[in-house]
Amino acid sequence: MRIEPVFLFDLDGTLVDSVYQHVLAWKQALDSEGIELSVWRIHRKIGMSGGLFANQLVRETGLAIDDDGLERLRRKHAEAYRRMADAIRPLPGAKDLLAFLTAAAIPWAIATSGRIETAGVNLAALGVDPAKVPVVTRDQVKYAKPDPDLFIAAAARLNAPIETAIVVGDSIWDMLAAARCRALGVGLLCGGYGASELQQATAFRVYDDPADLLVHIDELGGRR
Repeated sequence: MRIEPVFLFDLDGTLVDSVYQHVLAWKQALDSEGIELSVWRIHRKIGMSGGLFANQLVRETGLAIDDDGLERLRRKHAEAYRRMADAIRPLPGAKDLLAFLTAAAIPWAIATSGRIETAGVNLAALGVDPAKVPVVTRDQVKYAKPDPDLFIAAAARLNAPIETAIVVGDSIWDMLAAARCRALGVGLLCGGYGASELQQATAFRVYDDPADLLVHIDELGGRR
């Protein structure tokens, strides 16, 4: 009996070239609140849940941030990110990869830590209609990455066991979440994390970007 794979994709830095826009949007939001945090430190947190982001922010700055302050930061980040919408582009090969999986009848879904207010910008750039494609956003689950809720929900939308899923992401948070739900994690370098970081976080394969993954799709159980 052949086990058919399903693909669960992160969005920012995996299918869409948007990580650094998120970083700059968070920088603008933090600066507006008088919170100093280096850009490189912000980058290390892209993809994790808002609660974990807040916890790390408190540890690194020593500032106490209440729920109202966190919500204000989130809103300012979303507003700044939407102002950058015209600069958001699909990563090389992203559309071709999704088109190949669709043509090959290999199920796929998107699972993103972003809320729909920012994820909608990315989906539009990618040409993905959430009314036609399974998309799970932060708004729909209790916890985001590195908790596995997003990927578990996405697999359920495909009516597939999570153990048969291949999680494709660009950050260590994607890989940790994949490991926690017993899915196979595949890392992409196009979000800024290094190959060794992704592998240490349990990625069993690492590729440059969606185009490179498509070239090697047979290594993941896809068939041309």
